[in-house]
Amino acid sequence: MFTRVVRLSSAQQVADVVAHRFMARITELLEGHDDVHVCLTGGGTADLVYERFADLSAEAKLDLGRLHLWWGDERFVAATDPDRNSLQAISRLGRTLPIQSARIHMMAARDGRADPHDSASEYAAELGETRFDVTFLGMGPDGHVASIFPGHPSFDSTSRSVIGVTDSPKPPSERISLTIPTLNRSDEVWFIVTGTGKADALIRTFDGDESLPASHVHGQQATYWFIDDAAASAQPQPPAHRKTSVRNSNKPLKTLFSCLPAAAIWNWINSSKPRFLKTNGKKCAIISIKS
Repeated sequence: MFTRVVRLSSAQQVADVVAHRFMARITELLEGHDDVHVCLTGGGTADLVYERFADLSAEAKLDLGRLHLWWGDERFVAATDPDRNSLQAISRLGRTLPIQSARIHMMAARDGRADPHDSASEYAAELGETRFDVTFLGMGPDGHVASIFPGHPSFDSTSRSVIGVTDSPKPPSERISLTIPTLNRSDEVWFIVTGTGKADALIRTFDGDESLPASHVHGQQATYWFIDDAAASAQPQPPAHRKTSVRNSNKPLKTLFSCLPAAAIWNWINSSKPRFLKTNGKKCAIISIKS
């Protein structure tokens, strides 16, 4: 298992790089699997990824009919409400991808259902023991992922795979969400985090703050953090007693981030020492930490 942090200059560059990498990964997965299961997220940068991926798929000769799409969370609103994450994604991907209802696993809408718990139960039954090949996630300014919020009942330990969320701190108040154990059934988790509003939560997550849901999610094989300069703008001051070197540590990522000052990681990202990868003619800083 490894975690990689990729820093790029802007949200648009993040979207371009993620879309290209996702196309390459899907190509690999389709060569070795009968079906590929991907869990999608909502958010402005994620929508840019879907737009770009749709453009790339129009040029690719892939059997995307074997691609199953799931969602990490959804707003409990009417089926036609444009705020639904699934509608936002499908409106973009559907321009070029073959959209087959049997492989598009949307969370049930409010229509005809008493509350989000009904929708969650339906989705849990459909999901079963499905494992995701790739899961996309954003992160909120408060460190929430999917619709799992810090200091909220949605963050309580549970054996359920899908939960209904009420009294959400972020509107709308009713939602449906995969739980952290379900998200962690992913081979790979790809976080997409952009904007200055996420900077403090990002640095706290990297510092192992377990009060934030984002600190608890990881892929079974790999976890990627795609961030832009704005999200990397926080500059914390490390406690004086913390001296551990990022470069020489071989601890698991969660343990690593809990014992390392966030500034040590940030300084490594921001220094000239990280390895660099050329993406569309531009440099992006990469950290790879194996565990």
